[in-house]
Amino acid sequence: MPKPISLVCLDVGEKRIGVAVGQTSVRIAVPFDTVEVDGNEIESIAEIIIQEKADILVIGYPRNQSGEPTKQTQFVQDFADKLTDIAPKIVFQDESLTSVIAEQQLLSYKRPYTKADIDAQAATIILQDYLEANYA
Repeated sequence: MPKPISLVCLDVGEKRIGVAVGQTSVRIAVPFDTVEVDGNEIESIAEIIIQEKADILVIGYPRNQSGEPTKQTQFVQDFADKLTDIAPKIVFQDESLTSVIAEQQLLSYKRPYTKADIDAQAATIILQDYLEANYA
């Protein structure tokens, strides 16, 4: 049996970054937290990567409805570049409509939720998609 791979996933936004975690042994992504974009986000993410002993950092890759890069795509790529010395391996996963799906899921729980909850849930969906595409 291969060694389980630990993953951290980011849904990168300009105000907040949703974070989810998972392992290939169970193939279930779970919401972890959100990181405020306040100038300390790189350090905060580095701490999470170390704490979770992450082997792979999955980053949501935004595109428009036609599948083409957007202004946000460049923002995410620039952000990922800042993490290349921190993360053992960085991969991108399509994040199309994940925030919409995340909000629908949170609504279905019939409990109050915040924008931060949506971001963490979106990261969970991105990571779950990655796990299913690569470790099914």
